[in-house]
Amino acid sequence: MELNNFTVETHQGPFLNVNEDGYHFDLEQNLFMIFDGYGGSNIGDKAVEELKVNVLKFFKNFVADRNSTMPFFYSPKYLLEGNALINAALNAHEYLYNSNIKKSLSERAGASGIAAIQYGNIVSILSTGNCRAYILRNGGLNPLFIEDSFQFLSRDRYDSTMRNIPLSGFGLFADFHYQFKEVRIKEGDSLLFVSDGVYGRLDQHEMEECLRKTTINIKSKIEDLFHMANQRGNLDNQTCMLMEF
Repeated sequence: MELNNFTVETHQGPFLNVNEDGYHFDLEQNLFMIFDGYGGSNIGDKAVEELKVNVLKFFKNFVADRNSTMPFFYSPKYLLEGNALINAALNAHEYLYNSNIKKSLSERAGASGIAAIQYGNIVSILSTGNCRAYILRNGGLNPLFIEDSFQFLSRDRYDSTMRNIPLSGFGLFADFHYQFKEVRIKEGDSLLFVSDGVYGRLDQHEMEECLRKTTINIKSKIEDLFHMANQRGNLDNQTCMLMEF
């Protein structure tokens, strides 16, 4: 399955001076990642940069030697690429967690994140924390995961102050809680990965209408999502990755 269009954007948002969000992609390896870091200036953003490097390094080592042993996890129900992605995430988490426990609480960092690898028409996706992954198929937008956050505490869908606080993520606890699934992609599908600075103030149907727009420049879809969220009072960093097949 060919990736026809791809775009990604991250921004500190309208009120923050530091962007603790981040992303990485490797079109040769078909590897895609977004992160929402936390910990503060030169802490959360630094952790995100380290996570990118560690996930990519581990995964490239697997690509170089497909017969290498999976050190943390292996399941025969997943593709080798999916197993490698899980192991890369576990390795990156362990590195960050071990770094955190040597520091005071005020110096520790963590991150929510989504990582995906495409192999043929299968996209293996791992999610931890409060980032969201959606699939747009036949004009309908649907979440692929239920984010791990305090979302049940608030009934106001536009009030993200408490609702989007993550309950899991890279570097937080000894046990790394994540969700994983393999998605079989069809022609015409789109995948959307977003941090809570994008979805926290928007209705799912509004996001769907934005993604369904016919445009030559798909980056304008991300710009529209950012603009709508900011008009609603977003105070957070924003990251959005869009893949059209």
